[in-house]
Amino acid sequence: MYITYLHQYFITPDMAGGTRSFEFARRLVERGHQVHMVTGDPAGVRARTSTESGIVVHWLPVPYDNAMSYRRRLWSFLSFVCRSAIVAGRLRNDLVFASSTPLTVAIPGAYAAWRRRVPMVLEVRDVWPELPIAVGALRSPVSRWAAHRLEAWAYRRSAHVIALSPGMAASIRRRFPRVPVAVVPNSSDRALFGGADRAGESLRRATPWLQDRPLVLYAGSLGRANGVDYLARMAARLAATDPDVRIAILGDGRMRNEIQDLATGLGVLDRNFFMLGAVSKAEVVAFFSACDLATSMFVNVRELGDNSPNKVFDAFAAGRPVAVNHGGWIAELLAESGAGLVLPPDDPEGAAGAVSAFLRDPSAVKAARAAAFDLARDRFDRDLLFQDFERVLTEAVAPAGR
Repeated sequence: MYITYLHQYFITPDMAGGTRSFEFARRLVERGHQVHMVTGDPAGVRARTSTESGIVVHWLPVPYDNAMSYRRRLWSFLSFVCRSAIVAGRLRNDLVFASSTPLTVAIPGAYAAWRRRVPMVLEVRDVWPELPIAVGALRSPVSRWAAHRLEAWAYRRSAHVIALSPGMAASIRRRFPRVPVAVVPNSSDRALFGGADRAGESLRRATPWLQDRPLVLYAGSLGRANGVDYLARMAARLAATDPDVRIAILGDGRMRNEIQDLATGLGVLDRNFFMLGAVSKAEVVAFFSACDLATSMFVNVRELGDNSPNKVFDAFAAGRPVAVNHGGWIAELLAESGAGLVLPPDDPEGAAGAVSAFLRDPSAVKAARAAAFDLARDRFDRDLLFQDFERVLTEAVAPAGR
């Protein structure tokens, strides 16, 4: 098939961020499909084209970063809509695949599909607009009305929808019962993390503040919804009760300075709480391999429990336990499998006690690591989930006889 793939935040392994689109597109190419990726280039000054592992990537100069205000992000989304519609509309294709967020990517996707009279498959990474409404990003009645209209329009123009979690799929099915929905969650790249323990050991030896001390890791965005201040407050308690435990933050976002100021005020910055900035996907492997417990944090908003955080599946791939401070399907998965901890959402001091007790129990850590590895191998292996992904795309095209 000729596939036009739209994703505003496409990331390659030498960049910081999730590489789901890269890995799935690369596998599509290996299966004989031709893939044109249309994406944004936040640092670009002009449009350019490159080939990444067989994927033809059309980079469009659209400014974006996690520190932007919601208003500036909206302008970025609209700019990408206009630029990507022109490029995607010119490409030969048998299928258009559009990956959100933002859901506005459905507009150029639907346009390109209409131009070529081909189906569009829409991937939903967040249930939109339920989530931005819940976190306060969409406040006015007009913006909420427009968002709901866009959502309905996008789903009804999709031959199929891929949701990244069971909760997302259930929400879509409940409100749009005629829309076909499949669940293909984020996945664990076992090949990327295979044999990475040596990289973790090297990182520990080269890091004076770590060495052989227990390490709790957060690797991801520092947005308002992530609530990473929780870990700074947990560090303050650990400094008094178990000072050898180290907490490392890898990532960037609009809340970075506030978290750093909080940690400074609590007296834990560069003591047992370390903010290291964003690193590439290739570099993050060593940190996951070095950690004893990975974390996924969110503020206490029910809708965020339907998220499918890359960091959780990277931890599984590394065979590392995960701690979360929210409900939802990941929390249920951890409780059911024994692959980590579910921490109280509004009690970082209580969480500190639970984390310390876990890290100081070698048998508990060993059992959780084994459970995490089993999840990566049996349920979330990237090659395994790619088969489900490719099947949805193939079946979307098949009824048209292409």
